[in-house]
Amino acid sequence: MHSEQDTAQLNLDEEAARYGERAVHDPSARAEFVELCLPLAHRLAHRYRGRGEPFADLEQVARLGLVKAVDRYDAERGSFTAFAVITILGELRKHFRDRTWGVRAPRRLQDLVVQIRHAGSDLTNTLSRAPSTTELADRLHTTTDEVDKAMLSAAGYTLLSLNAPVTSPGSGGGTAERGDLIGEVDGDLAAIDDRLTIQSLLDRLPERERQILILRFYGNLTQVEIAQRCGISQMHVSRLLSKTLTWLRNAMLSDTPPHWGDVEEAGLVAPRLRVTTTPAGGGTLTVAIGGEVDRDSADELRQAILNGLARRPNTLQLDLSAVPFIDAAGIAALVSGYQESRRAAVDLRLRGTQPHVRRILAIARLPYM
Repeated sequence: MHSEQDTAQLNLDEEAARYGERAVHDPSARAEFVELCLPLAHRLAHRYRGRGEPFADLEQVARLGLVKAVDRYDAERGSFTAFAVITILGELRKHFRDRTWGVRAPRRLQDLVVQIRHAGSDLTNTLSRAPSTTELADRLHTTTDEVDKAMLSAAGYTLLSLNAPVTSPGSGGGTAERGDLIGEVDGDLAAIDDRLTIQSLLDRLPERERQILILRFYGNLTQVEIAQRCGISQMHVSRLLSKTLTWLRNAMLSDTPPHWGDVEEAGLVAPRLRVTTTPAGGGTLTVAIGGEVDRDSADELRQAILNGLARRPNTLQLDLSAVPFIDAAGIAALVSGYQESRRAAVDLRLRGTQPHVRRILAIARLPYM
């Protein structure tokens, strides 16, 4: 390999002419000419030392520029040396623009940062002080706004890693990562994931339960106001909220949300009705029901009747004295139970009905019960 002193004594333009003649019939001519010019690439890379990049990397970039210059050179365009210098310096500048900026700034600002550094150094020597933004702008024939933008973008040239170890104050000499010492816990940011999850879970709820949940927690309505708006009792609203919140809680804690119908099956919600069965003598069996009978508890009423019929009494008394409300689903359960009692030849009777429930039974035309 030729030394820099040897290369300085060579006329690379003449060597380029010889290379052009040899390259036609000698495949080794290219490699030899590149090796001859390597000291030129070394000298140009040396200009960029001390800018935060390993010199070995800069030298590799400069050599790549040299190879490009050798491959692209056209003798008709002029001096090879001038062409090689422009090509190599262009590769070095491109390397600094593309590889060393932690945050990419527009190319014009990157170039202006370099010019500001050179101009700043010259003006500092001339003025014996740091130059002002206006003086830098005048020197570079640009605006102060452009100088400000360039100096601001220069902060993105070298970034500090949040994972870099630093000594933590009061840690007794221990180390922590830089990111541990910056900022504070943001509750709103931490809640974003939960909010997104809840939003997707709300879409899985039945329409009525979703509406009640929205009215309660987004509309800030009381359970009584929700009951009036939905046409159900306050106790029913309370029960639906309890069921819905139980499902949401379990869905949030599981990888796969449970099916809505699995809430009761998994025992997550307690039975809605209180059922007490008592023999009354003389072949009479009393089944006392407590609680509101609606769409969500009608099956429990129907099952209570079937369980009573299974014991084959002569008379089955259904005590509804502790039932303050019954809706259409409850009425359907009573009708179904009555039909089963007819098939089983059991006399089904109601007793203790409250006035409100008695009116509903009359409207449903069930006086025979």
